[in-house]
Amino acid sequence: EVQLVESGGGLVETGGSLRLSCAASGFTFSSYAMGWFRQAPGKEREFVAAITRIGGITDYADSVKGRFTISRDNAKKTVYLQMNSLKPEDTAVYYCARPAPDSTWGSNHYKARYDYWGQWTQVTVSS
Repeated sequence: EVQLVESGGGLVETGGSLRLSCAASGFTFSSYAMGWFRQAPGKEREFVAAITRIGGITDYADSVKGRFTISRDNAKKTVYLQMNSLKPEDTAVYYCARPAPDSTWGSNHYKARYDYWGQWTQVTVSS
């Protein structure tokens, strides 16, 4: 059974940092790119970042470029999202996700291309 378990969310002040983790199990982690999405209240779930199978290539939403860094440790079957210079507009629930086996790197931003999702972790940035 595929499982994705996020952790590391919390309450932080504007300008602060958080590091999210997503522990994967039930599939060959190193065979899949991975992604992070977020959903703010009343808004659609949106793409945040993605990383290739061995971590050589990353992709970010424009809104987080230069502030967030996605990384992975295939030995630990874990993907991370380091979030720096946090802003109130980063407040959301954050999900990690695994793309479908036939998904291509160019479709990272499309949530429909992901077939497994974690349960979410809440990030709240106070102003």
